[in-house]
Amino acid sequence: MRISKNTYEARRNELKKRLGSGLLLFLGNNEVGMNYADNTYTFRQDSCFLYFFGLDFAGLAAVIDIDENRTIVFGNELTIDDIVWTGTQPTLREKCEMVGVEESLPLKDLKGYLDKGKSKGQAVHFLPPYRGDHRIWLWELLSVEPAAQADMASIPLIRAVVDLRNHKDEEELKLIEEAVDLSTQMHLTAYRMAQPGVEESQIAAAIAEVAARHGQAQSFPTIATTQGQILHNHGFVHTLKEGDLFLLDAGAETKEHYAGDLSSTMPVSNQFTSQQAEIYNIHLESFQAAVDCLKPGVPFRDAHIAAATRIVEGMKSLGLMKGDPAEAAESGAYALFFPCGLGHMMGLDVHDMENLGEQYVGYDGKPKSKQFGFKSLRLARPLEPGFVFTVEPGIYFIPELIDKWKAEKQFTDFICYEKLDAWRNFTGLRNELDYTITPDGARLLGTIKKPMTIEEVLTAKGI
Repeated sequence: MRISKNTYEARRNELKKRLGSGLLLFLGNNEVGMNYADNTYTFRQDSCFLYFFGLDFAGLAAVIDIDENRTIVFGNELTIDDIVWTGTQPTLREKCEMVGVEESLPLKDLKGYLDKGKSKGQAVHFLPPYRGDHRIWLWELLSVEPAAQADMASIPLIRAVVDLRNHKDEEELKLIEEAVDLSTQMHLTAYRMAQPGVEESQIAAAIAEVAARHGQAQSFPTIATTQGQILHNHGFVHTLKEGDLFLLDAGAETKEHYAGDLSSTMPVSNQFTSQQAEIYNIHLESFQAAVDCLKPGVPFRDAHIAAATRIVEGMKSLGLMKGDPAEAAESGAYALFFPCGLGHMMGLDVHDMENLGEQYVGYDGKPKSKQFGFKSLRLARPLEPGFVFTVEPGIYFIPELIDKWKAEKQFTDFICYEKLDAWRNFTGLRNELDYTITPDGARLLGTIKKPMTIEEVLTAKGI
């Protein structure tokens, strides 16, 4: 374990201090069958359970009893049948000692402990569940029906957890940077492979092998596609051909489950076409406009608007947009070409704590916009030291979106629809890097120190 026992103890103590009283319930993840019980998905522990307890084993739960000053991990010891199939593991007591927890009890005692606390008037705080088995478990433990659980989740606990996990310490930053560095190796593999005749699936398999060779996993399902205008395209069905752009969005996850998240766009050919080069350079300028905003106290929304404004300026230079770029950005007209958000928090989850609610993680409790484009911005709040997040502006030509907006006459003061036919089949591109906020600015994580220029892309491809 590379997170110290003292760190887990300090996190739990700070959480107790912030909540003040009550029972804090944390459910670890269980094994889940894919198509029958014993053929399971790859186990992944719940990230909040990892953050406070660090135990990467299935079948555990924990209670922090603030009023009684007790922290208890509930679980079952392995039977001989378990050991035959999985081998020997540390005992429950030994697992607890690794993370500074002094008490452990059988899993069957969890409901009784919660019932006793409730009978004494203790509030039971729990986080919103995102798995079906957790919804059933909460129903059994607390008699809260699944449909009501999201509304009954503890907002004080959510806000405390979000604030703690949003601020990464040096141990976490080291692990995240390790994940980013390995993610970089995955992407460099793709640069070398992106040639005519290669299948998307071959590149996806090769970068998965890079992570596996280092004993690490991927932090999310890979996007490896020549159809970059489809923002979350997880199918690998195309063969790369001359003139294509290839977009890779992939990241590694350390053994402690900290994520890296990078995107790269490259030509399949030995050169960018003139259209590709124009859009790629506009994208690089939008990226730099966003990065120039990154420092403590500046809302990430400002960085998003800066990137959007530069994209509008670039589209104007190509005759595809008109009017005032700043006004076009604030109005949402930019979203025809940039319909996603500039970035998101990253840590133990690649979209950190997304299940706890973006309004808390990325908006500090303030409401999100419901407008197309802005509603996909996962992070908007003022930046603070210790925040780790992605920066990933993109430029996309989505024929279905173009046709819809044109038919609805949306933003005709800004968009030159009559000029877009020549660009319908461009697809899309983005580059993505990971940053942390420092006391006086921002630091790029990993070995790549900026988005690659056209010349650097070709060098990475070995041209």
